[in-house]
Amino acid sequence: MIDTSDFKTGLTIELDGDPCKIVDFQHVKPGKGAAFVRTKIKNLKTGASIERTFRPGEKLQDAIMERKQMQYLYFDGESYVFMDNNTYEQSSLTEAQLGGGEKFLKENMDCLVTSFKGEVMEVELPNTVELKVIDTEPGIKGSTASGGTKPATLETGAVVNVPFFVNVDDVLRIDTRTGAYIERA
Repeated sequence: MIDTSDFKTGLTIELDGDPCKIVDFQHVKPGKGAAFVRTKIKNLKTGASIERTFRPGEKLQDAIMERKQMQYLYFDGESYVFMDNNTYEQSSLTEAQLGGGEKFLKENMDCLVTSFKGEVMEVELPNTVELKVIDTEPGIKGSTASGGTKPATLETGAVVNVPFFVNVDDVLRIDTRTGAYIERA
């Protein structure tokens, strides 16, 4: 059991049978009346964010989340197949379970998979990934002074904005959390 005084950002609790992550919280002590804890919570099952208040000292159930390292193997047309690095057991995940991260997945990439009672809640990709550019407009000499960007299609199908000097076959380092270009690799 978790007390409201133990709240911290990123803590997972079980609320109405669903695992929830505390996104933000604030202890409020008004001039009149009793103190309370105002929280912003993300339901990991549905993805919905809610705001909820709790009384000080209120007890909540801790959500036991299982985290394991898994390797992405391939896309079979409908789902993404991952393999547990310890047991070699394979699991198929949907696009919804990947939460938009599928556009940066490369074969044999290690990811951290979080599950609750056997159901996958989220997949954490590495913070950065190196991907090859397969299509972009050619760079024009002298156009880099303006500091603009152009779209580039990467080997996984993702489209990101890159500086004008990036060409086809360049390998780029991309931030998987924001989808932004970082540098050439």
